[in-house]
Amino acid sequence: MSVALSLKEAVHEITTTNPMFELTTAMIRGVEYRVFKNIPPHTRALLQASREAQGNGTAEYLVFGEERWTYDEFVNDVSRMAHVLQSEFGVREGVPVAIAMRNLPEFLVLVMAISSLGAVVVFLNAWWTSEELDYALQDSKAHLVFADGDRAARLQPLQETLGLTLVGVRDAEETCNLRYTDLRLAAPEHPLPDVEIDTDDDFAIMYSSGTTGHPKGVVQTHRGAMNAVFTWLMQAAMAPLMSPPEPDTPPAPRPSVLIVTPLFHVTATHPMFLLSLPAGAKLALMGKWDAETAARIVEREGITRFLGVPTQSADLLQASEKIGTSLETLDYIGSGGAKRPAAQVGQLAERFKRADIATGWGMTETNAVGIGMAGPEYVARPGSAGRLHPPVQDLRFLDEAGRDVPLGEVGEITIKSPCNMRCYLNKPEATAEVLQDGWLRTGDLGVIDADGYVTIVDRKKNIIIRGGENIACLDVEGALHRHPSIAEACAFSVPHARLGETVGAAVQLRPGAKITEADLREFLGEHIARFKIPELFWFDHAPLPRAATDKIDRRSIRTRCLETLTQGAATA
Repeated sequence: MSVALSLKEAVHEITTTNPMFELTTAMIRGVEYRVFKNIPPHTRALLQASREAQGNGTAEYLVFGEERWTYDEFVNDVSRMAHVLQSEFGVREGVPVAIAMRNLPEFLVLVMAISSLGAVVVFLNAWWTSEELDYALQDSKAHLVFADGDRAARLQPLQETLGLTLVGVRDAEETCNLRYTDLRLAAPEHPLPDVEIDTDDDFAIMYSSGTTGHPKGVVQTHRGAMNAVFTWLMQAAMAPLMSPPEPDTPPAPRPSVLIVTPLFHVTATHPMFLLSLPAGAKLALMGKWDAETAARIVEREGITRFLGVPTQSADLLQASEKIGTSLETLDYIGSGGAKRPAAQVGQLAERFKRADIATGWGMTETNAVGIGMAGPEYVARPGSAGRLHPPVQDLRFLDEAGRDVPLGEVGEITIKSPCNMRCYLNKPEATAEVLQDGWLRTGDLGVIDADGYVTIVDRKKNIIIRGGENIACLDVEGALHRHPSIAEACAFSVPHARLGETVGAAVQLRPGAKITEADLREFLGEHIARFKIPELFWFDHAPLPRAATDKIDRRSIRTRCLETLTQGAATA
Protein backbone atom coordinates (compact mmCIF):
# COMPACT_ATOMS: atom_id res chain seq x y z
CA MET A 1 0.00 0.00 0.00
CA SER A 2 1.29 3.46 -0.87
CA VAL A 3 2.39 5.85 1.85
CA ALA A 4 0.03 8.77 2.36
CA LEU A 5 1.59 12.15 1.62
CA SER A 6 0.97 15.31 3.59
CA LEU A 7 -0.72 18.25 1.89
CA LYS A 8 2.63 19.97 1.40
CA GLU A 9 4.24 16.82 0.00
CA ALA A 10 1.32 16.19 -2.37
CA VAL A 11 1.50 19.75 -3.70
CA HIS A 12 5.22 19.37 -4.37
CA GLU A 13 4.74 16.01 -6.05
CA ILE A 14 1.97 17.17 -8.36
CA THR A 15 3.46 20.54 -9.33
CA THR A 16 6.90 19.07 -10.10
CA THR A 17 5.88 15.89 -11.95
CA ASN A 18 2.63 16.74 -13.76
CA PRO A 19 3.11 19.36 -16.51
CA MET A 20 -0.58 20.30 -16.31
CA PHE A 21 0.00 21.74 -12.84
CA GLU A 22 3.50 23.18 -13.32
CA LEU A 23 3.86 26.62 -11.75
CA THR A 24 5.44 29.85 -12.88
CA THR A 25 5.07 33.52 -11.99
CA ALA A 26 3.33 36.30 -13.87
CA MET A 27 2.95 40.04 -13.48
CA ILE A 28 -0.75 40.90 -13.41
CA ARG A 29 -1.73 44.56 -13.18
CA GLY A 30 1.65 45.37 -11.64
CA VAL A 31 1.67 42.57 -9.04
CA GLU A 32 3.59 39.29 -9.22
CA TYR A 33 1.56 36.08 -8.69
CA ARG A 34 2.10 32.34 -8.79
CA VAL A 35 0.12 30.92 -11.72
CA PHE A 36 -0.27 27.64 -13.57
CA LYS A 37 2.13 27.63 -16.49
CA ASN A 38 0.52 25.29 -19.02
CA ILE A 39 -3.23 25.61 -18.62
CA PRO A 40 -5.56 26.97 -21.34
CA PRO A 41 -5.31 30.78 -21.41
CA HIS A 42 -9.03 31.40 -21.92
CA THR A 43 -12.43 29.71 -22.12
CA ARG A 44 -12.32 28.99 -25.88
CA ALA A 45 -9.02 27.16 -25.43
CA LEU A 46 -10.49 25.30 -22.45
CA LEU A 47 -13.45 24.15 -24.56
CA GLN A 48 -11.14 22.94 -27.33
CA ALA A 49 -8.54 21.34 -25.04
CA SER A 50 -11.20 19.37 -23.12
CA ARG A 51 -12.41 17.34 -26.11
CA GLU A 52 -10.03 14.46 -25.42
CA ALA A 53 -11.22 14.19 -21.81
CA GLN A 54 -14.79 14.11 -23.15
CA GLY A 55 -14.35 10.88 -25.12
CA ASN A 56 -12.83 12.74 -28.08
CA GLY A 57 -16.15 14.51 -28.40
CA THR A 58 -18.39 11.43 -28.46
CA ALA A 59 -19.20 11.23 -24.74
CA GLU A 60 -22.64 12.27 -23.58
CA TYR A 61 -22.02 15.66 -22.01
CA LEU A 62 -25.23 17.53 -21.21
CA VAL A 63 -28.60 16.26 -19.97
CA PHE A 64 -31.69 18.40 -19.43
CA GLY A 65 -34.86 16.42 -18.90
CA GLU A 66 -35.21 14.24 -22.00
CA GLU A 67 -32.77 16.37 -24.03
CA ARG A 68 -29.20 15.17 -24.48
CA TRP A 69 -26.04 16.46 -26.14
CA THR A 70 -22.71 14.77 -26.82
CA TYR A 71 -19.69 16.96 -26.24
CA ASP A 72 -19.26 17.58 -29.98
CA GLU A 73 -22.95 18.52 -30.26
CA PHE A 74 -22.57 20.98 -27.39
CA VAL A 75 -19.46 22.54 -28.95
CA ASN A 76 -21.27 22.72 -32.30
CA ASP A 77 -24.08 24.74 -30.65
CA VAL A 78 -21.48 27.02 -29.06
CA SER A 79 -19.83 27.56 -32.44
CA ARG A 80 -23.15 28.30 -34.15
CA MET A 81 -24.09 30.91 -31.55
CA ALA A 82 -20.63 32.46 -31.65
CA HIS A 83 -21.10 33.00 -35.40
CA VAL A 84 -24.58 34.44 -34.75
CA LEU A 85 -23.21 36.87 -32.19
CA GLN A 86 -20.41 37.92 -34.50
CA SER A 87 -22.29 38.16 -37.82
CA GLU A 88 -25.81 39.18 -36.74
CA PHE A 89 -25.07 41.42 -33.77
CA GLY A 90 -21.49 42.59 -34.33
CA VAL A 91 -20.27 41.19 -31.03
CA ARG A 92 -16.51 41.51 -30.67
CA GLU A 93 -13.82 41.65 -27.99
CA GLY A 94 -14.90 43.53 -24.87
CA VAL A 95 -18.60 43.86 -25.80
CA PRO A 96 -20.91 43.02 -22.88
CA VAL A 97 -23.70 40.52 -23.64
CA ALA A 98 -26.25 39.71 -20.93
CA ILE A 99 -27.97 36.44 -20.01
CA ALA A 100 -31.20 36.54 -18.00
CA MET A 101 -32.76 33.12 -17.53
CA ARG A 102 -33.22 30.19 -15.23
CA ASN A 103 -31.02 27.10 -15.60
CA LEU A 104 -31.31 26.10 -19.25
CA PRO A 105 -28.88 24.44 -21.70
CA GLU A 106 -28.86 27.66 -23.74
CA PHE A 107 -27.35 29.43 -20.73
CA LEU A 108 -24.25 27.21 -20.89
CA VAL A 109 -23.99 27.51 -24.67
CA LEU A 110 -24.16 31.29 -24.49
CA VAL A 111 -21.53 31.58 -21.73
CA MET A 112 -19.03 29.79 -23.94
CA ALA A 113 -20.11 31.45 -27.20
CA ILE A 114 -19.87 34.96 -25.77
CA SER A 115 -16.57 34.43 -23.98
CA SER A 116 -15.02 32.52 -26.91
CA LEU A 117 -15.29 35.73 -28.93
CA GLY A 118 -13.51 37.73 -26.24
CA ALA A 119 -16.81 39.40 -25.38
CA VAL A 120 -17.93 39.74 -21.77
CA VAL A 121 -20.69 37.60 -20.24
CA VAL A 122 -23.02 39.66 -18.04
CA PHE A 123 -24.82 37.38 -15.59
CA LEU A 124 -28.20 38.80 -14.53
CA ASN A 125 -29.93 37.43 -11.45
CA ALA A 126 -33.05 35.61 -12.63
CA TRP A 127 -34.97 36.71 -9.54
CA TRP A 128 -34.43 40.43 -10.03
CA THR A 129 -37.29 42.83 -10.65
CA SER A 130 -37.44 45.15 -13.66
CA GLU A 131 -35.96 47.88 -11.47
CA GLU A 132 -32.98 45.74 -10.46
CA LEU A 133 -32.43 44.56 -14.03
CA ASP A 134 -32.53 48.19 -15.16
CA TYR A 135 -29.67 49.09 -12.82
CA ALA A 136 -27.43 46.19 -13.89
CA LEU A 137 -27.98 46.77 -17.60
CA GLN A 138 -27.14 50.45 -17.30
CA ASP A 139 -24.13 49.64 -15.13
CA SER A 140 -22.76 46.96 -17.48
CA LYS A 141 -23.79 48.81 -20.69
CA ALA A 142 -25.12 45.53 -22.10
CA HIS A 143 -27.63 46.14 -24.91
CA LEU A 144 -27.93 42.58 -26.23
CA VAL A 145 -29.82 40.29 -23.82
CA PHE A 146 -30.83 36.64 -24.08
CA ALA A 147 -33.82 35.90 -21.84
CA ASP A 148 -36.43 33.25 -21.10
CA GLY A 149 -40.13 33.94 -20.56
CA ASP A 150 -40.31 35.47 -17.09
CA ARG A 151 -37.15 37.51 -17.57
CA ALA A 152 -38.21 38.73 -21.02
CA ALA A 153 -41.49 39.98 -19.52
CA ARG A 154 -39.56 42.00 -16.95
CA LEU A 155 -37.14 43.32 -19.57
CA GLN A 156 -39.67 44.38 -22.18
CA PRO A 157 -40.67 47.57 -20.29
CA LEU A 158 -36.98 48.56 -20.42
CA GLN A 159 -36.42 47.67 -24.06
CA GLU A 160 -37.09 51.06 -25.61
CA THR A 161 -35.54 53.29 -22.95
CA LEU A 162 -32.33 51.24 -22.73
CA GLY A 163 -32.17 50.39 -26.43
CA LEU A 164 -32.15 46.66 -25.77
CA THR A 165 -31.96 43.94 -28.38
CA LEU A 166 -33.88 41.11 -26.75
CA VAL A 167 -33.52 37.51 -27.92
CA GLY A 168 -36.18 35.12 -26.63
CA VAL A 169 -35.16 31.70 -25.35
CA ARG A 170 -37.60 28.78 -24.97
CA ASP A 171 -40.84 30.15 -23.51
CA ALA A 172 -39.87 33.71 -24.51
CA GLU A 173 -39.73 32.87 -28.23
CA GLU A 174 -43.47 33.52 -28.56
CA THR A 175 -43.19 37.07 -27.22
CA CYS A 176 -39.86 38.23 -28.70
CA ASN A 177 -39.20 39.24 -32.30
CA LEU A 178 -35.81 37.53 -32.23
CA ARG A 179 -35.83 33.82 -31.39
CA TYR A 180 -32.84 31.80 -30.21
CA THR A 181 -33.94 28.67 -32.10
CA ASP A 182 -34.24 30.49 -35.43
CA LEU A 183 -30.83 32.10 -35.01
CA ARG A 184 -29.15 28.81 -34.07
CA LEU A 185 -30.65 26.82 -36.95
CA ALA A 186 -29.74 29.49 -39.51
CA ALA A 187 -26.10 29.60 -38.40
CA PRO A 188 -23.45 27.65 -40.35
CA GLU A 189 -21.64 24.66 -38.92
CA HIS A 190 -18.16 26.17 -38.83
CA PRO A 191 -15.41 25.89 -36.20
CA LEU A 192 -15.32 28.47 -33.44
CA PRO A 193 -14.18 31.88 -34.71
CA ASP A 194 -10.46 32.29 -34.07
CA VAL A 195 -10.26 35.71 -32.47
CA GLU A 196 -7.38 36.86 -30.31
CA ILE A 197 -8.05 36.76 -26.56
CA ASP A 198 -5.49 37.77 -23.96
CA THR A 199 -5.56 35.69 -20.78
CA ASP A 200 -6.01 38.88 -18.73
CA ASP A 201 -8.98 40.07 -20.80
CA ASP A 202 -12.34 40.27 -19.06
CA PHE A 203 -14.39 37.08 -19.12
CA ALA A 204 -17.51 37.96 -17.12
CA ILE A 205 -19.38 40.40 -14.92
CA MET A 206 -21.21 38.76 -12.02
CA TYR A 207 -23.27 40.85 -9.65
CA SER A 208 -22.71 40.35 -5.95
CA SER A 209 -24.56 42.06 -3.12
CA GLY A 210 -22.45 44.45 -1.10
CA THR A 211 -23.13 46.87 1.72
CA THR A 212 -24.39 49.53 -0.66
CA GLY A 213 -27.92 49.73 -1.99
CA HIS A 214 -27.02 48.41 -5.46
CA PRO A 215 -25.17 45.17 -6.26
CA LYS A 216 -21.57 45.41 -7.40
CA GLY A 217 -20.43 44.07 -10.74
CA VAL A 218 -17.50 41.73 -10.11
CA VAL A 219 -15.23 41.72 -13.17
CA GLN A 220 -13.58 38.34 -13.68
CA THR A 221 -10.80 37.64 -16.16
CA HIS A 222 -10.08 34.54 -18.22
CA ARG A 223 -6.87 33.96 -16.27
CA GLY A 224 -8.75 34.18 -12.98
CA ALA A 225 -11.39 31.66 -14.04
CA MET A 226 -8.87 29.24 -15.59
CA ASN A 227 -6.59 29.26 -12.55
CA ALA A 228 -9.62 28.59 -10.33
CA VAL A 229 -10.72 25.63 -12.48
CA PHE A 230 -7.28 24.04 -12.44
CA THR A 231 -6.93 24.65 -8.70
CA TRP A 232 -9.96 22.40 -8.17
CA LEU A 233 -8.73 19.90 -10.75
CA MET A 234 -5.45 19.67 -8.86
CA GLN A 235 -7.24 18.92 -5.57
CA ALA A 236 -8.72 15.84 -7.24
CA ALA A 237 -5.28 14.83 -8.53
CA MET A 238 -3.79 15.15 -5.02
CA ALA A 239 -6.55 13.20 -3.24
CA PRO A 240 -5.19 9.67 -3.98
CA LEU A 241 -1.70 10.78 -2.92
CA MET A 242 -3.00 11.94 0.47
CA SER A 243 -5.45 9.05 0.94
CA PRO A 244 -4.13 6.16 -1.17
CA PRO A 245 -6.86 3.73 -2.27
CA GLU A 246 -6.71 0.03 -1.42
CA PRO A 247 -4.88 -2.08 -4.06
CA ASP A 248 -8.10 -3.83 -5.19
CA THR A 249 -10.17 -0.66 -5.46
CA PRO A 250 -11.99 -0.59 -8.84
CA PRO A 251 -11.45 2.38 -11.13
CA ALA A 252 -13.60 5.39 -10.33
CA PRO A 253 -16.59 5.92 -12.61
CA ARG A 254 -16.76 8.83 -15.00
CA PRO A 255 -17.61 12.00 -13.02
CA SER A 256 -21.22 13.06 -13.40
CA VAL A 257 -22.37 16.40 -12.03
CA LEU A 258 -25.85 17.61 -11.07
CA ILE A 259 -26.21 21.40 -11.22
CA VAL A 260 -28.95 22.57 -8.86
CA THR A 261 -27.87 26.11 -7.94
CA PRO A 262 -28.55 29.08 -10.27
CA LEU A 263 -26.15 29.50 -13.16
CA PHE A 264 -26.00 33.23 -12.52
CA HIS A 265 -24.03 32.34 -9.37
CA VAL A 266 -20.37 31.44 -9.36
CA THR A 267 -20.97 28.18 -7.43
CA ALA A 268 -22.73 26.69 -10.45
CA THR A 269 -20.64 28.17 -13.26
CA HIS A 270 -17.09 27.63 -12.05
CA PRO A 271 -16.62 24.52 -9.81
CA MET A 272 -19.47 22.75 -11.64
CA PHE A 273 -19.80 23.79 -15.29
CA LEU A 274 -16.31 25.07 -16.20
CA LEU A 275 -14.61 22.36 -14.13
CA SER A 276 -16.69 19.65 -15.85
CA LEU A 277 -14.96 20.39 -19.16
CA PRO A 278 -11.35 19.34 -18.38
CA ALA A 279 -12.54 16.82 -15.75
CA GLY A 280 -14.32 14.85 -18.48
CA ALA A 281 -17.55 15.01 -16.49
CA LYS A 282 -21.15 14.73 -17.65
CA LEU A 283 -23.57 17.51 -16.65
CA ALA A 284 -27.19 17.10 -15.63
CA LEU A 285 -29.00 20.41 -15.35
CA MET A 286 -32.05 21.18 -13.20
CA GLY A 287 -34.23 24.14 -14.18
CA LYS A 288 -35.83 24.39 -10.75
CA TRP A 289 -34.94 22.82 -7.43
CA ASP A 290 -37.05 19.89 -6.28
CA ALA A 291 -35.39 17.40 -3.93
CA GLU A 292 -37.28 14.30 -5.04
CA THR A 293 -36.67 15.12 -8.69
CA ALA A 294 -32.98 15.64 -7.87
CA ALA A 295 -32.79 12.26 -6.15
CA ARG A 296 -34.32 10.52 -9.16
CA ILE A 297 -31.89 12.29 -11.52
CA VAL A 298 -29.00 11.10 -9.33
CA GLU A 299 -30.27 7.54 -9.68
CA ARG A 300 -31.07 7.70 -13.40
CA GLU A 301 -27.88 9.47 -14.53
CA GLY A 302 -25.44 7.90 -12.06
CA ILE A 303 -24.58 11.30 -10.60
CA THR A 304 -21.33 11.29 -8.61
CA ARG A 305 -21.01 14.96 -7.63
CA PHE A 306 -23.61 17.14 -5.91
CA LEU A 307 -22.92 20.71 -4.84
CA GLY A 308 -25.58 23.03 -3.47
CA VAL A 309 -26.41 25.31 -0.61
CA PRO A 310 -26.72 23.46 2.75
CA THR A 311 -30.53 23.45 2.61
CA GLN A 312 -30.36 21.46 -0.63
CA SER A 313 -28.13 18.82 0.98
CA ALA A 314 -30.65 18.51 3.82
CA ASP A 315 -33.54 18.34 1.35
CA LEU A 316 -31.75 15.62 -0.65
CA LEU A 317 -31.22 13.60 2.51
CA GLN A 318 -34.93 13.78 3.39
CA ALA A 319 -35.97 12.98 -0.18
CA SER A 320 -33.70 9.93 -0.34
CA GLU A 321 -35.26 8.63 2.87
CA LYS A 322 -38.78 9.32 1.61
CA ILE A 323 -38.39 7.47 -1.68
CA GLY A 324 -36.14 4.78 -0.19
CA THR A 325 -32.90 5.25 -2.10
CA SER A 326 -29.33 5.46 -0.81
CA LEU A 327 -28.02 7.31 -3.92
CA GLU A 328 -24.96 5.04 -3.96
CA THR A 329 -23.34 6.63 -6.99
CA LEU A 330 -22.68 9.88 -5.08
CA ASP A 331 -19.04 10.21 -4.05
CA TYR A 332 -19.10 13.96 -3.26
CA ILE A 333 -21.77 16.05 -1.53
CA GLY A 334 -20.53 19.60 -1.19
CA SER A 335 -21.95 22.83 0.12
CA GLY A 336 -21.27 26.42 -0.82
CA GLY A 337 -22.91 29.81 -0.53
CA ALA A 338 -23.53 29.47 3.20
CA LYS A 339 -22.13 27.59 6.17
CA ARG A 340 -23.59 24.13 6.68
CA PRO A 341 -24.94 23.49 10.22
CA ALA A 342 -22.42 21.31 12.06
CA ALA A 343 -25.07 18.73 13.00
CA GLN A 344 -25.88 18.18 9.32
CA VAL A 345 -22.36 16.95 8.54
CA GLY A 346 -22.69 13.78 10.60
CA GLN A 347 -26.23 13.15 9.37
CA LEU A 348 -25.13 13.30 5.74
CA ALA A 349 -22.08 11.11 6.39
CA GLU A 350 -24.28 8.50 8.07
CA ARG A 351 -26.88 8.48 5.27
CA PHE A 352 -24.51 8.63 2.29
CA LYS A 353 -21.71 6.33 3.40
CA ARG A 354 -19.90 6.19 0.06
CA ALA A 355 -19.80 9.95 -0.40
CA ASP A 356 -17.28 12.45 0.88
CA ILE A 357 -19.23 15.21 2.62
CA ALA A 358 -17.52 18.46 1.73
CA THR A 359 -17.57 22.17 2.44
CA GLY A 360 -16.15 25.13 0.60
CA TRP A 361 -15.72 28.84 1.04
CA GLY A 362 -15.18 31.16 -1.87
CA MET A 363 -16.52 34.40 -3.29
CA THR A 364 -17.63 35.79 -6.61
CA GLU A 365 -14.59 38.06 -6.17
CA THR A 366 -12.26 35.00 -6.03
CA ASN A 367 -13.87 33.11 -8.93
CA ALA A 368 -15.29 30.82 -6.20
CA VAL A 369 -11.91 29.33 -5.26
CA GLY A 370 -10.78 29.62 -1.65
CA ILE A 371 -10.96 27.24 1.30
CA GLY A 372 -12.40 23.76 1.65
CA MET A 373 -12.19 20.16 2.85
CA ALA A 374 -13.99 16.86 2.43
CA GLY A 375 -14.42 13.42 3.95
CA PRO A 376 -13.14 12.38 7.39
CA GLU A 377 -11.33 15.67 8.05
CA TYR A 378 -14.62 17.55 7.62
CA VAL A 379 -16.57 15.08 9.78
CA ALA A 380 -13.92 15.60 12.47
CA ARG A 381 -14.13 19.41 12.15
CA PRO A 382 -17.74 20.19 11.13
CA GLY A 383 -17.51 23.80 12.30
CA SER A 384 -14.45 24.60 10.18
CA ALA A 385 -14.36 25.92 6.61
CA GLY A 386 -11.27 23.83 5.77
CA ARG A 387 -7.82 24.66 4.47
CA LEU A 388 -6.66 26.99 1.72
CA HIS A 389 -6.69 25.26 -1.67
CA PRO A 390 -3.11 25.20 -3.04
CA PRO A 391 -1.05 26.08 -5.00
CA VAL A 392 -1.67 29.62 -6.37
CA GLN A 393 -3.32 31.25 -3.34
CA ASP A 394 -1.82 32.94 -0.27
CA LEU A 395 -3.72 33.69 2.93
CA ARG A 396 -3.41 36.29 5.68
CA PHE A 397 -5.56 37.38 8.63
CA LEU A 398 -5.51 41.14 9.17
CA ASP A 399 -6.72 43.53 11.82
CA GLU A 400 -8.50 46.83 11.09
CA ALA A 401 -5.16 48.56 10.49
CA GLY A 402 -4.06 45.95 7.95
CA ARG A 403 -1.59 44.23 10.26
CA ASP A 404 -1.26 40.46 10.52
CA VAL A 405 -2.85 39.06 13.68
CA PRO A 406 -1.11 36.32 15.70
CA LEU A 407 -1.94 32.67 15.00
CA GLY A 408 -5.23 31.70 16.60
CA GLU A 409 -6.62 35.26 16.80
CA VAL A 410 -9.55 36.59 14.80
CA GLY A 411 -8.71 38.63 11.71
CA GLU A 412 -10.13 39.52 8.33
CA ILE A 413 -9.59 36.75 5.77
CA THR A 414 -7.37 38.27 3.07
CA ILE A 415 -6.33 36.38 -0.05
CA LYS A 416 -3.75 36.94 -2.78
CA SER A 417 -4.44 34.93 -5.92
CA PRO A 418 -4.49 35.23 -9.72
CA CYS A 419 -8.12 34.12 -9.37
CA ASN A 420 -9.09 37.39 -7.69
CA MET A 421 -11.36 39.75 -9.60
CA ARG A 422 -9.93 42.56 -11.68
CA CYS A 423 -12.19 45.16 -10.11
CA TYR A 424 -15.70 46.19 -9.18
CA LEU A 425 -17.25 47.58 -12.36
CA ASN A 426 -17.44 51.40 -12.34
CA LYS A 427 -16.54 51.49 -8.64
CA PRO A 428 -12.87 52.49 -8.25
CA GLU A 429 -13.25 53.48 -4.59
CA ALA A 430 -14.90 50.19 -3.65
CA THR A 431 -12.20 48.35 -5.60
CA ALA A 432 -9.40 50.20 -3.82
CA GLU A 433 -11.01 49.44 -0.48
CA VAL A 434 -10.84 45.67 -0.93
CA LEU A 435 -7.96 45.12 -3.39
CA GLN A 436 -4.59 46.25 -2.06
CA ASP A 437 -1.31 45.20 -3.70
CA GLY A 438 -2.97 42.05 -5.02
CA TRP A 439 -4.53 41.14 -1.67
CA LEU A 440 -8.33 40.89 -1.48
CA ARG A 441 -9.86 41.88 1.84
CA THR A 442 -12.91 39.63 1.90
CA GLY A 443 -14.86 41.19 4.76
CA ASP A 444 -15.15 37.79 6.44
CA LEU A 445 -13.62 37.35 9.87
CA GLY A 446 -11.95 34.09 10.80
CA VAL A 447 -9.26 32.30 12.71
CA ILE A 448 -6.65 29.77 11.56
CA ASP A 449 -5.07 27.03 13.66
CA ALA A 450 -1.57 25.59 13.54
CA ASP A 451 -2.66 22.90 11.04
CA GLY A 452 -4.05 25.47 8.60
CA TYR A 453 -7.75 24.91 9.27
CA VAL A 454 -9.83 28.08 9.03
CA THR A 455 -12.96 28.78 11.03
CA ILE A 456 -15.15 31.67 9.87
CA VAL A 457 -16.65 33.49 12.84
CA ASP A 458 -18.45 36.57 11.51
CA ARG A 459 -18.87 39.02 8.64
CA LYS A 460 -17.75 42.61 8.67
CA LYS A 461 -20.20 43.53 5.96
CA ASN A 462 -23.90 43.63 6.62
CA ILE A 463 -24.89 40.76 4.40
CA ILE A 464 -27.66 38.25 5.03
CA ILE A 465 -27.06 34.84 3.45
CA ARG A 466 -30.45 33.27 2.86
CA GLY A 467 -30.08 29.75 1.51
CA GLY A 468 -26.92 30.76 -0.36
CA GLU A 469 -28.31 34.07 -1.66
CA ASN A 470 -26.45 37.19 -0.55
CA ILE A 471 -28.79 40.00 0.46
CA ALA A 472 -27.49 43.48 1.27
CA CYS A 473 -29.23 44.99 4.29
CA LEU A 474 -29.12 48.42 2.67
CA ASP A 475 -30.76 47.04 -0.45
CA VAL A 476 -33.76 45.90 1.62
CA GLU A 477 -33.77 49.14 3.61
CA GLY A 478 -33.70 51.21 0.42
CA ALA A 479 -36.87 49.49 -0.78
CA LEU A 480 -38.57 49.89 2.61
CA HIS A 481 -37.79 53.60 2.67
CA ARG A 482 -39.70 54.04 -0.59
CA HIS A 483 -42.98 53.39 1.23
CA PRO A 484 -44.66 56.64 2.29
CA SER A 485 -45.71 55.21 5.68
CA ILE A 486 -42.15 54.33 6.71
CA ALA A 487 -39.88 56.87 8.39
CA GLU A 488 -36.92 54.58 8.96
CA ALA A 489 -36.02 50.91 8.59
CA CYS A 490 -33.29 48.51 9.66
CA ALA A 491 -32.81 45.09 8.05
CA PHE A 492 -30.89 42.24 9.69
CA SER A 493 -30.48 38.48 9.66
CA VAL A 494 -32.81 36.17 11.53
CA PRO A 495 -31.67 32.57 12.22
CA HIS A 496 -33.61 30.01 10.21
CA ALA A 497 -33.50 26.24 10.69
CA ARG A 498 -33.60 25.40 6.98
CA LEU A 499 -32.20 28.41 5.15
CA GLY A 500 -29.52 29.35 7.70
CA GLU A 501 -30.66 32.97 7.73
CA THR A 502 -33.64 34.93 6.56
CA VAL A 503 -34.48 38.62 6.47
CA GLY A 504 -36.01 40.56 9.36
CA ALA A 505 -36.73 44.28 9.51
CA ALA A 506 -37.46 46.79 12.27
CA VAL A 507 -39.62 49.61 10.90
CA GLN A 508 -40.42 53.03 12.32
CA LEU A 509 -43.80 54.19 11.01
CA ARG A 510 -44.63 57.83 10.41
CA PRO A 511 -47.05 59.49 12.86
CA GLY A 512 -50.58 58.15 12.34
CA ALA A 513 -49.48 55.68 9.66
CA LYS A 514 -50.94 52.20 9.48
CA ILE A 515 -49.85 49.38 7.21
CA THR A 516 -50.35 45.63 7.06
CA GLU A 517 -47.56 43.16 6.41
CA ALA A 518 -49.39 41.89 3.33
CA ASP A 519 -49.59 45.38 1.86
CA LEU A 520 -45.94 46.05 2.61
CA ARG A 521 -44.80 42.79 1.04
CA GLU A 522 -46.84 43.55 -2.08
CA PHE A 523 -45.22 46.98 -2.27
CA LEU A 524 -41.70 45.58 -1.81
CA GLY A 525 -42.30 43.03 -4.56
CA GLU A 526 -42.31 45.88 -7.06
CA HIS A 527 -38.81 46.97 -6.04
CA ILE A 528 -36.75 44.00 -4.86
CA ALA A 529 -36.62 40.28 -5.61
CA ARG A 530 -38.93 38.08 -3.59
CA PHE A 531 -36.12 36.35 -1.69
CA LYS A 532 -35.05 39.74 -0.27
CA ILE A 533 -38.46 40.60 1.19
CA PRO A 534 -38.41 40.32 5.02
CA GLU A 535 -40.20 37.36 6.52
CA LEU A 536 -40.43 39.04 9.91
CA PHE A 537 -41.35 42.64 10.70
CA TRP A 538 -41.21 44.62 13.94
CA PHE A 539 -43.33 47.79 13.70
CA ASP A 540 -43.08 50.80 16.01
CA HIS A 541 -43.72 54.55 15.93
CA ALA A 542 -40.69 55.23 18.13
CA PRO A 543 -37.33 56.12 16.54
CA LEU A 544 -34.93 53.25 15.98
CA PRO A 545 -32.01 53.02 18.46
CA ARG A 546 -28.83 54.76 17.40
CA ALA A 547 -25.16 54.29 18.28
CA ALA A 548 -22.74 56.95 19.48
CA THR A 549 -21.97 57.99 15.89
CA ASP A 550 -25.71 58.62 15.35
CA LYS A 551 -25.89 55.71 12.92
CA ILE A 552 -28.64 53.14 13.38
CA ASP A 553 -27.45 50.59 15.92
CA ARG A 554 -28.11 47.50 13.82
CA ARG A 555 -26.65 45.10 16.35
CA SER A 556 -28.75 46.27 19.29
CA ILE A 557 -31.88 46.47 17.14
CA ARG A 558 -31.37 42.91 15.97
CA THR A 559 -30.71 41.68 19.52
CA ARG A 560 -33.82 43.40 20.85
CA CYS A 561 -36.05 42.06 18.06
CA LEU A 562 -34.76 38.51 18.32
CA GLU A 563 -35.37 38.56 22.06
CA THR A 564 -39.06 39.09 21.34
CA LEU A 565 -39.03 35.86 19.34
CA THR A 566 -37.80 33.87 22.30
CA GLN A 567 -40.41 35.59 24.44
CA GLY A 568 -43.13 34.72 21.94
CA ALA A 569 -43.99 38.35 21.34
CA ALA A 570 -42.71 39.00 17.82
CA THR A 571 -44.89 40.85 15.38
CA ALA A 572 -44.62 38.32 12.58
